[in-house]
Amino acid sequence: MRLKSVSIKNFRCYREEVTVAIGDLTTFVGKNDIGKSSALEALEIFFNNETVKLEQGDANIYNVGNQLVTITCEFFDLPPKLTLDAGAETSLASEYLLSAAGTLKIRKVFDCSKKTPSAEVFLLANHPTAAGVADLLDLKERDLQKRVQDQKLDVALKGNPGMRQALWQAASDLQLQEVELPVTKPKEDSKRIWDQLETYLPMFALFQSDRSSRDSDGEVQNPMKAAVAAAIAEVQDDINRIQAKVKEKAELIAKSTHDALKTIDPNLAKELTPQFTPPSATKWTGLFSVGMDTDDGIPLNKRGSGVRRLVLVSFFKAEAERRVRTSVSRSIIYGIEEPETAQHPNNQRILIESFKALAAEPGCQVLLTTHSPGFASELPTDSIRFVTRDVALKPVILEGVNVFGQVAETLGVVPDSRVRVLLCVEGPTDIIALKYLSRALHVADASIPDLTTDERIAFVPLGGSTLKHWVNDHYLKPLNRREVHIYDRDVADYANWVNEVNQRTDGSWAVQTAKYEIECYLHADAIKEAFGVEIVVGDKPDDDGNAVPKLFAKAFSAQQKYDGTMKDNLAKLRLANRAFPLMTAARLAQRDPAAEVEGWFRRIAGML
Repeated sequence: MRLKSVSIKNFRCYREEVTVAIGDLTTFVGKNDIGKSSALEALEIFFNNETVKLEQGDANIYNVGNQLVTITCEFFDLPPKLTLDAGAETSLASEYLLSAAGTLKIRKVFDCSKKTPSAEVFLLANHPTAAGVADLLDLKERDLQKRVQDQKLDVALKGNPGMRQALWQAASDLQLQEVELPVTKPKEDSKRIWDQLETYLPMFALFQSDRSSRDSDGEVQNPMKAAVAAAIAEVQDDINRIQAKVKEKAELIAKSTHDALKTIDPNLAKELTPQFTPPSATKWTGLFSVGMDTDDGIPLNKRGSGVRRLVLVSFFKAEAERRVRTSVSRSIIYGIEEPETAQHPNNQRILIESFKALAAEPGCQVLLTTHSPGFASELPTDSIRFVTRDVALKPVILEGVNVFGQVAETLGVVPDSRVRVLLCVEGPTDIIALKYLSRALHVADASIPDLTTDERIAFVPLGGSTLKHWVNDHYLKPLNRREVHIYDRDVADYANWVNEVNQRTDGSWAVQTAKYEIECYLHADAIKEAFGVEIVVGDKPDDDGNAVPKLFAKAFSAQQKYDGTMKDNLAKLRLANRAFPLMTAARLAQRDPAAEVEGWFRRIAGML
């Protein structure tokens, strides 16, 4: 399951309901105390209510008389089958538990008038409301059997899903409407729905910028808790087998007890039914803890804040690399507040690349907050969620092609005095590719700048679909820096924006690659060395329209025995992170005998 959106109402500054779309990588940008962290903490409360616990004071103070905080999460990539009750398989769609759009909407309502607010959970579903079929999910087996018998339906009287389907199919008009279905009331049979669904929810790990340094909850313990949770999720099949064995033994004992009870009081025995409730995923996670000591046995939480937060750099970098190598079934969401805090710019860049790599992996989403426009500018434009206030001082979350212009205007963009050239490309993988190609050439000729370390050159990913807005509106003009634009040739319209930049009189220039895209400059030997697969690297797509990323995706998926083929963006990211670092000047010369790439870097060197 993956998170599509979150809606927050009556929580802190979010008085009216505000909905924000969530992507693979989502960055909340805005001034201090504007509501960025509250969005992430609302998600922590929804998924865990541990690192941040909902308190009475979290209800919006201006909503007098309303103490109900609601947090609604919408999910897609849903499990095709579920065992909701009575050991019978069914699906969310068959049980009418999905929205009209086919997504799963889960709403948690917290009553902050109570000293310790607890959650009541609802599904917002396009569900039958007609008399006689609106409450089927609440009915126990014998109640469903009675309704089936009353209507003389031809269906087996065993297996609740089958009986519900028969009753719904027999109705002339289900009167489907989006309604709130309560799924946590202890006396209702529908509580089993939540018990099952909860095991499929993504794991959520929140890393706060100002969290404490206690041994039990420090900069190390939080990522280690996430690691334990991820490890448990990956051995869930083994846990399920253990739980099934325990259930089998427990029910055998219960049956023996039941049989003995029949001999004592047969009437009481009729009412005794064993119910097995396995421990939740959170209880399994709580059984384990991991600590880390640094040199000389000094606990990491006793080191300086910058050193402690370096653990985050290492954690996310390692996790990005691990998820590339392994197949992880249960999805996970990482929420990180102000990752740039107390970090050297080099470490910030490492973090950004790790976040991008993690977000591109299947089953992984990354949510960030920052008030640094410089940090945000290194991230894809479509990931930005700009948090601001309207004239009534109510939070508003904006996104879209013009959002970064608003970020720059509101927060102010101050150029780094070391930066001389802005290198504008389509996306993150282009940045990685150009960095490693420049490094390969720099090793052979030191007069060519090494873009992996040269702080006089700053990359700006413009995003393919929004490129024209960056060029036409010239968002970067206030920085007063010359720009270099390098775009792939795969999109013909890019020629218009290349011409637009080349008509400027400020020393900026732009080109399109002579080859189809940046991956065409890779050498097949670099790909084979990185992944152990062989493909033909050409200057353009083959006769079937397959470009280098697609050819690699097919070969790698076949090697790993994946079901289907990985998406192009993931193929590009893997080539960028693992194949481009293996390029050498000799390999590039074979792929680029005209020295086109070298020409770009020499021209940039002349601007420094």
